[in-house]
Amino acid sequence: MSDARDPAGGRAGEGAPRRPNALLHASSPYLRQHAYNPVDWRTWGPEAFAEARQRGVPVFLSVGYSTCHWCHVMEHESFEDAEVAAALNAHTVPVKVDREERPDVDAVYMSFVQLTTGRGGWPMTVWLTPEGRPLFGGTYFPARDGDRPGMRGLLTLIEGLAEIWADPAFQAQGDAAIEAMAERPEPAKALPGPELVWTAARAFLAHHDAVHGGFGRAPKFPRPSVLDLLLRVGRRAPAALEAVERTLDKMALGGLYDHLEGGFARYSTDAEWRVPHFEKMLYDNAQLASTCLAAYQATGDPRWRGVAEDVLAWMAGPMGQPAGGFSSATDADSRDAAGHLHEGLFATWTPDEIVAALGPTDGAFVNRLFGVDAAGHLDGRSVLHLQAPLEGADLARWQTLRPRLQAVRATRPAPALDDKVITAWNGLAISAFAQAGRLLEAPAWTERARAAADFALTHLRDARGRLYRSWRDGQPGPGGVLDDYAALALGLLDLLEATGEVRWLVEAQAIFSLMNKHFADDAGGWFRTPDDAERLAFREKPDQDGAEPSGNALGAQVALRLAAITGDAALQRQAAAAVQAVATLAQRVPMAAPRLLCALHALHAGDQLVIIVTPDATPPTALLAACAEAGGPDTVVLFGPADGPLAAAVPAFEGRTALGGRPTAWHCRGTACDLPVTEPAELVALLRDPSSEG
Repeated sequence: MSDARDPAGGRAGEGAPRRPNALLHASSPYLRQHAYNPVDWRTWGPEAFAEARQRGVPVFLSVGYSTCHWCHVMEHESFEDAEVAAALNAHTVPVKVDREERPDVDAVYMSFVQLTTGRGGWPMTVWLTPEGRPLFGGTYFPARDGDRPGMRGLLTLIEGLAEIWADPAFQAQGDAAIEAMAERPEPAKALPGPELVWTAARAFLAHHDAVHGGFGRAPKFPRPSVLDLLLRVGRRAPAALEAVERTLDKMALGGLYDHLEGGFARYSTDAEWRVPHFEKMLYDNAQLASTCLAAYQATGDPRWRGVAEDVLAWMAGPMGQPAGGFSSATDADSRDAAGHLHEGLFATWTPDEIVAALGPTDGAFVNRLFGVDAAGHLDGRSVLHLQAPLEGADLARWQTLRPRLQAVRATRPAPALDDKVITAWNGLAISAFAQAGRLLEAPAWTERARAAADFALTHLRDARGRLYRSWRDGQPGPGGVLDDYAALALGLLDLLEATGEVRWLVEAQAIFSLMNKHFADDAGGWFRTPDDAERLAFREKPDQDGAEPSGNALGAQVALRLAAITGDAALQRQAAAAVQAVATLAQRVPMAAPRLLCALHALHAGDQLVIIVTPDATPPTALLAACAEAGGPDTVVLFGPADGPLAAAVPAFEGRTALGGRPTAWHCRGTACDLPVTEPAELVALLRDPSSEG
């Protein structure tokens, strides 16, 4: 991604080049995009608030991210407008924040916007006192009254708030909102029973679109955490498994899925998954790859294996960095021949473009197959989509034509790449690649997970072992938040299962220990920010799963996985306390916390551990394949020789040997283990026994 743009003074394209502002040398590509705005942007920090106090003006906080379409729109309309910029500079101290680098800042003020307006999103716009208390906020604002019907203009708001922001009565409204947000619900009186999982599953199924898949109306978001929850109950509830398959099927057929390059877009603007919002996020794709792998494990349908591998190939390709990490996102917008940005231009086609690329016969075939016509979906351009899965002759023909279209598309100006490496999202990606390596018997995917883990442990933590939130071009970003610790620890534990290498267990335990030291709440669970972080308006304790799972859900899953591996009952109690501490939301609105309910499901189902003792360091391929075939998402699988380093670190290996010199498996739940088996079919039978189902 280009670091900064240098449009001319006044409205973009007029006058002489501008001087850069303070964002020019920021680590965030999003901030650097705004380095040549006429707005005198500052970065978030005490200096900006000190200046606001000295000048007697509010802080104007603008939060977004580099691949956000409406952030680009607001920049062009307002932040490149000389009159708007002059008003911001005169009446406020303007501060830009990348929500991906500072999710803590974003979460606090997004809570305020949602509480006071009933909705949220990005760009987020909030006026603050010089002490950081919110005054007034919203999302996108046009530059002037009348620019968009029914919306107040930013210029009017700047001038109006300059007159009233210091009024104590006006400030009291923001203070009251902060008090309401800072109040945390009491922990549940007891750990909720398994019926809460089923209540949530039934609620999701009631909102399931039985025709187009997904949940609710347009716009539709993938929400892999929901699918993960339904997969956990799918063995006992066929309707849940059907809903997962229908949703994945319609998403993979529709325009949400990139049929040329692989990977899913951020969300669909319509109920049919036809026309996406074209940005592609690492966190969505990492989670969806894992979900497709779990669906493949549950159903044996090779389609989900194929989709997962396509997504992983996209992540390893355009998103992969040479040093081992993964970039965070690609933009929704790309440029035309004149240099103007258009949403989806890179990914869409006209019938004539397809024919020019493939010739009249093959072009007509692809236009028919993927619904490309003159009407199109966006300004006469069509999003590639299918009505039914390809098979037989159509599939074979498409496989020969796809590389030719890929080559043509590669000549177009590509959407910008946000190449910062975010720790939490890389943790999710490590999990996906490690799971693929283990479940698909694909060593190349395991090696990609190992490279990303090595990168994270080398570049994404400091000399004390504390994690950074992000890294870009050799420059670390802010300190890590809860999600970074929990997601990376889970990724390392998935890599442990894929490789049998004890180092990943040791590293995961070290990260979890730091997480408990600096983030834990005495009431159970964890705060988003560490105990030595900057003090914001309140210290948030995340409990809701959105596009990304909440840090408390991930943390509970780390504790449960470590409890199964180490046999430490205290870790299981910690997981239960974490779920109980934030379960009030799940009890009140079960659909708000599906990933947390995955942890609750595992708590009630009990630890399920498979220990495979090998006669040497050779992986027990046949027994691992049995686990992949019949295990579930919460089954922990460990393997290695009885005298190896992993066996020395895991108590469950004690006293076990490879019987008759053959790899030997013990299937355990809690403190009870079945008799050892050496045949894969025997292990499959144990894993599929109804008593092993959650």
